[in-house]
Amino acid sequence: MDFPIFHMDDAGNRMLIAVIAIIHVMINHPMAVGMMPLITLMEYFGYKTGQKKWDTLAHKILFVCFIITTTAGALTGVGIWLSTSLINPYAIGSLIRVFFWGWFTEWIIFVIEVSLILAYYLLWPKMQHSPKAKLNHIRIGLTLSIASWGTMAIIVAILGFMMDPGDWTTTPGLVTGVLNPLYLPQLAFRTPLAMIGAGLFAWFLMIFFVKKDREFLNKAIRFVAIWSLCWLPLLMVGALWYHDRIPTMMQSNYDVAIATQQWAAKSNDLLWITWVSFIIVVATLAIGLLKPRFMPRLALLIPFVLITALLGQFERVREFIRKPYVIGNYMYANGIRVEDYPLLQSEGMLKYATYTHVREVTEDNKVIAGQDVFNIACTRCHTTQGVNGMVPKFNNLYGADKPWDATAMKAYIQGMHNARPFMPPFPGNDAELEALVAYILHIKQTGETLPGMQSGGIVISPDASPKKTVQISASGDDTSNATP
Repeated sequence: MDFPIFHMDDAGNRMLIAVIAIIHVMINHPMAVGMMPLITLMEYFGYKTGQKKWDTLAHKILFVCFIITTTAGALTGVGIWLSTSLINPYAIGSLIRVFFWGWFTEWIIFVIEVSLILAYYLLWPKMQHSPKAKLNHIRIGLTLSIASWGTMAIIVAILGFMMDPGDWTTTPGLVTGVLNPLYLPQLAFRTPLAMIGAGLFAWFLMIFFVKKDREFLNKAIRFVAIWSLCWLPLLMVGALWYHDRIPTMMQSNYDVAIATQQWAAKSNDLLWITWVSFIIVVATLAIGLLKPRFMPRLALLIPFVLITALLGQFERVREFIRKPYVIGNYMYANGIRVEDYPLLQSEGMLKYATYTHVREVTEDNKVIAGQDVFNIACTRCHTTQGVNGMVPKFNNLYGADKPWDATAMKAYIQGMHNARPFMPPFPGNDAELEALVAYILHIKQTGETLPGMQSGGIVISPDASPKKTVQISASGDDTSNATP
């Protein structure tokens, strides 16, 4: 409540974070974490066998990964920081305080990783003149592989912490935060998933890089199939371990996490589709190992598409099941700490908020106070009229053409976290709840949308300064109104 509220009232704030984060993981896992050790192994295999074709194929695959990871991968990585800082600064601020030295270490490793991938790619043609030079180049690839995995290993600790901080809530500290109950299980799952994803992406690239030499293509298909199948048992063990450690409270969110609220009743169908997709991937790998000559080129594309879709779905489910928290048992998705709820529900949110039009609710300011309440309590996940919008939600409950009952709406919002466990409790007092209902009825009647402060201007609470209320427009102009 101490930051201006950035808000997108069409697609929604959480959609922005989700799209950027999922794209980043879909790039980073197979093309950086998994592909670097595979390329290094492929280069080493070519060195040991003396077959130049392996070296050429590995170099071409590296070129694609180098371009994608240093452009789209790097941009989406920065995009995660930007979007989370805008949309939920409370959460990212808390994580920085806990994991400052962890992130500091990750940034150093990331800089090393970027330097190594530049060296690994650019020095490839120059380090072919002798066996010693080639071995040194392979060592660069091995170091790059360790660095790429190291960045993921640190970030996974933070992702696990957001789901279940474990003992950190009673004994705070970096070590306690890192060694949360989900860290090692999630790392044990993500590591082989990245390795298999890399293998299937390598298969896909072979369609373009090995066009005429069918005999070598068969060898390459079998090589990658062996690589991927070796990681498969570890993936299964990691998946079971990870699933077993997910908190019971979060498991109740599975249906909505898998299929969204609209299709939650069909979550089992989608789960079956997921299993069938995974079986197709495994079956294709088995064919690639045993009968590579029977693998048409187009078949090399299918498993990569499926594993990418599965990876994206996994990220979506992981992001959702921790609701109603953004940091498990510590901070709700609205950015308000669990321990602050009793105070705010007793005395009200507006009293302690900085960027609001009013400090308390009166009969004359109910709608604008309700807008402030909506901004603070709802905009991390909801819009007014757009994706996951409040008006569409209540239209589904009460009907678009029927009058809505304010008393029923108030009762629903007050108990919504009981019916929908992925929703946090309402954080304000009774007057603020009535104001929120008044605001929802207002936007239903008028069709108004809510501009974020990035476009509507920054409003500072009346008593934030003893002399005036300051309103800064989106253009940056000061439109202050002097107060008596």
